[in-house]
Amino acid sequence: MIRVLLVDDQPLIRSGFRALLDLEDDIEVVAEAADGSEGLELAKEHLPDVALIDIQMPVIDGIEATRRIAADPALAAVHVVILTNYGLDEYVLDALRAGAAGFLVKDVVPEDFLHAVRVAARGDALLAPSITRKLINRYVTQPLPTGTGTGLEELTSREREAVVLAARGLSNDEIAARMVISPLTAKTHINRAMTKLQARDRAQLVVFAYESGLVAPRNS
Repeated sequence: MIRVLLVDDQPLIRSGFRALLDLEDDIEVVAEAADGSEGLELAKEHLPDVALIDIQMPVIDGIEATRRIAADPALAAVHVVILTNYGLDEYVLDALRAGAAGFLVKDVVPEDFLHAVRVAARGDALLAPSITRKLINRYVTQPLPTGTGTGLEELTSREREAVVLAARGLSNDEIAARMVISPLTAKTHINRAMTKLQARDRAQLVVFAYESGLVAPRNS
């Protein structure tokens, strides 16, 4: 059973998402919160698998709530998915930096919404290749100098190669084809890189790759 926490200051939004989730046999909504502070407390109380958190809320916004969840070892198994009205708005990259596993636009179709909850519960990042490319093109324009306290030296050459390809928006299957390895080995390289770089998930790994200078943004 996938346990979900809903955090949004709009009751109608929460009700709509809950109605969808309650129809699924493998998903349970364990709690709802109307602001980030309440959401943080409920996350500690219920330890959900997935926390769906709105960005703009009173008391504590979604980014700060995400940051606090990511910083609490007791909440390490809670996967935060940011909810936004505007797609790649100015807050999304901050949310990914704070520790979110990914994000959803609130007008997502029901099938994609339910799929996203299940993907997040598995610990995978909600960044499809097309979304990754948009994120890179729009936001990542000022990478830090390569090797500046990044921990890159801990990666093997193959792990670096896999991280670069992931940062370019390739899926594990595409990385495997490019590196001429199995998809499982590609996933292993990515997972080991996340462990060494202390990235919570693939989303943070992609942000890290650009901000560290491992990958330079393209002008396209």
